Amino acid sequence: MKLLPLRARPETDDPGEVALQARNVRFDWTDTPLRWMPAEPIASHVVNALNLLLPEGERMFCQAFAEALPLVRDDRLREQMLGFVGQEAMHAETHHGVLEQVLTAHGIDVEPYVRQMEYLFRTALGPRPGRNPRAEYQILVERLGFIATLEHFFAFLGDWVLNAELERFDADPRVLDLFRWHGAEEVEHRFVAHDVAGYFEIGYLRRGALMLITFPIFLALVFRGARYLVQQDPSLPDRSYPRLLAEVCGAMWRGALPGVPSLLRSALSTFRPGYTPAAVGSTAQAVAYLAKSPAAQAMAS
Repeated sequence: MKLLPLRARPETDDPGEVALQARNVRFDWTDTPLRWMPAEPIASHVVNALNLLLPEGERMFCQAFAEALPLVRDDRLREQMLGFVGQEAMHAETHHGVLEQVLTAHGIDVEPYVRQMEYLFRTALGPRPGRNPRAEYQILVERLGFIATLEHFFAFLGDWVLNAELERFDADPRVLDLFRWHGAEEVEHRFVAHDVAGYFEIGYLRRGALMLITFPIFLALVFRGARYLVQQDPSLPDRSYPRLLAEVCGAMWRGALPGVPSLLRSALSTFRPGYTPAAVGSTAQAVAYLAKSPAAQAMAS
């Protein structure tokens, strides 16, 4: 079996940073299959796990940025933060709709996993009121650094899904558009969390420590969510962790998922002195996709 190639990136001039805006989208999830890549059921559930993880995570992003905004005196950065919050809020609500209209419609009980994500993002990674102002400020800064670290991965995944040939696996076009629309906006706003971290003086050592913590936790949460969905899927036999891991690696090798080596290279790139997200995807490609996204066009019509 041969590796599937990535789609060639368009040769266009990158416009760099653009003014961010939330885009209204409309998805019709009627009769959407649970295994949206029929030839790759395990890969389908790995990606579906993001629907379990993202709504609460992105709501936390919005809350932390809302808390940080009054402390920011840079008008350009404030404008970008507001655009970021608008996009992330739309992402959260759209993925929440998938939970209700796709996963739950197929008999998946999403509540146990979602409750755990609520605890993680609202309590463990949420604000800690009632402390002295200095402690509350430091907690906010740590949350902003955590967001910057995760946003690096989301931009990487956005670039990957924009260029991966998932159509070869008979991917459902609506689900594919969901993740490409979301991924394109992640690439489009990839500088914002990084710039916010810099504004709040989150330095090289702290960013590196956050990456070392966040990278394995993020992979573990996605893998655990995939295992949960496989267990809930009545048409699939349960898998032990080693067998499921082997099947996930097989899907990576076939190109249905991003590979661990590329994820590691992406994580390690953040340890370069002077790192910026500029090389993580193409703004021109992202904006071009957003202009033709079927979900965005459906809302505009």
